[in-house]
Amino acid sequence: MNILELKRDASVKGKNGIAFIMAATLIWLAITVVYLQTIPLQTKNIILLFLTAFFFPLALAVSAIVKADWKLADNPLGMLGLFLNLAQFMYFPIMFWAFIQSPKQMIIFFAIITGAHFFPYGWFYDAKPYYIVAPIISVSIMVVGWAIEESRLWIISLMMITFFIILTILLYGDYKRKLKSN
Repeated sequence: MNILELKRDASVKGKNGIAFIMAATLIWLAITVVYLQTIPLQTKNIILLFLTAFFFPLALAVSAIVKADWKLADNPLGMLGLFLNLAQFMYFPIMFWAFIQSPKQMIIFFAIITGAHFFPYGWFYDAKPYYIVAPIISVSIMVVGWAIEESRLWIISLMMITFFIILTILLYGDYKRKLKSN
């Protein structure tokens, strides 16, 4: 198979990664609930970090439900998708810095990192929605982050949920188009 066929195979079998986006939506929903609480910001930020631990198991469960094969054992690109996701952890020192030096910005940094890390999936799945939505997430969160008050940080997570729903719909449409063209 050539690279285009491998990417198409990854896109169709993995359903453009929508299981991971759906799992992320649920995590950000939980983050929204946390940031709506009247508990100290430091506590909210600690809970945010703990909630990220549930992402991968949740993504595996959602993958099973939607019947998406993210492992792609017979595709040489299979592990690349996992590495692209793990690459997000390389940016966690920025979050830890924010946790200590600028707690109000922690959720903003996390949202920008999360949005930006989607960009390479545009190439991986040959799916334009990733190319479009990744920069929109990052720039939108940055702009809102400049003006948001600490008591309204839940807006950041609500924005992420909205972006993820839009991204899921766009990616599903892209997936369906690829199925029809086979």
